[in-house]
Amino acid sequence: MGSAQPQTVESVQIPLADVTLLGDLVIPPQPIGLVLFAHGSGSSRKSSRNRQVAKTLQEAQIATLLMDLLSEEEEVAERWTAQLRFDIALLAERLAGATRWATQQEQLKKLAVGYFGASTGAAAALMASIRRPGEIRVIVSRGGRPDLAGPALREVTAPTLLIVGGADYPVIELNQEAFGRLKVEKQLDVIPHATHLFEEPGALEQVAALARDWFTHYLRRNAT
Repeated sequence: MGSAQPQTVESVQIPLADVTLLGDLVIPPQPIGLVLFAHGSGSSRKSSRNRQVAKTLQEAQIATLLMDLLSEEEEVAERWTAQLRFDIALLAERLAGATRWATQQEQLKKLAVGYFGASTGAAAALMASIRRPGEIRVIVSRGGRPDLAGPALREVTAPTLLIVGGADYPVIELNQEAFGRLKVEKQLDVIPHATHLFEEPGALEQVAALARDWFTHYLRRNAT
């Protein structure tokens, strides 16, 4: 009896027009889709929270690409300026470029694609999705600022799940506002008693399970 096929784990460099981004790519056996992670302000591809969510997705046969949307040099400058992390248009352009790169890779090009965005990365994911209409099949936001996507919200075509903590009061209101502006299949889930980073016992596990189910449903439905 043969052993199970191992998953592929690879550190990648993503060359764009103005910068090279660093990423961590994991491809499970027989993946049903690919999810690119857009991190929020002050975070990185090493985020333990997003890595926990990514692991749950990998166990559901979903490939994941966690990447930094800023270069190492830009990250150093950000410690003093904190400007680029709120430049949603720039982050969206970087995410769209990384998506273009991923869909050109032999092992990924046939996979349906989704986005997972956290904090400001959620706005970047929503905005990037309209730059690649029809290609981005599904979006999940964790503790996100989808409101920062502005007018782009009305143009989003990918089914979108917004997840927010029940004790993250200002962000709940911002998510409710953005939810009302979305014109697609959508859902807003509030994790009771959870704060912005979902640090309470079991909170992040709930986020990961909701994300897994949403991605699995829409990636399978849209798989080619």
